[in-house]
Amino acid sequence: MKTLVIVVHPDMEKSVVNKAWVAALRRYPEKYTVHDLYQAYPDKQIDVAKEQQLLEAHDKVIFQFPFYWFNCPPLLKQWLDEVLTYGWAYGSKSGYKMGGKKVALAMSVGVAEAEYAPGAKYKYTLAQLTAPFEITFQYVRADYQPLFAWYGLELNASPDWIRQGEAAYLAYLEAF
Repeated sequence: MKTLVIVVHPDMEKSVVNKAWVAALRRYPEKYTVHDLYQAYPDKQIDVAKEQQLLEAHDKVIFQFPFYWFNCPPLLKQWLDEVLTYGWAYGSKSGYKMGGKKVALAMSVGVAEAEYAPGAKYKYTLAQLTAPFEITFQYVRADYQPLFAWYGLELNASPDWIRQGEAAYLAYLEAF
């Protein structure tokens, strides 16, 4: 079964890493369903039933986004609030439709990985900063997996670095 990759980038045209990742994923339509939330919902009016059907049709789900302001883009938070509803995602006999689905985050991160550590500039690891996602997906009984992060856009945006990121991301997804 294909992996659903939910892409959440508020300005894909200006993106470097996420745009390259999407292009790489689109080379393998037999493996990945790419779903760009900002493209699908430019008015930010999410079709909850459509999103839930899309999730039900996949056993593996990746949320791909740039990590900034120590969080996700606002449309992803809105998506979580609106799509993971009571009775569908949790809380009733008919709920837990995400139960058992493998779920993970794939993030582009502007600074070096070393900046996200105890005693470093940002004090916490990326896994610690994204713990609310882990708890959310555990709450809906999904099988939350370790995240993928590609660090250092602000330090190196060379074509070689971008190609390395694509290869690392595709390798991560193959192992997922």
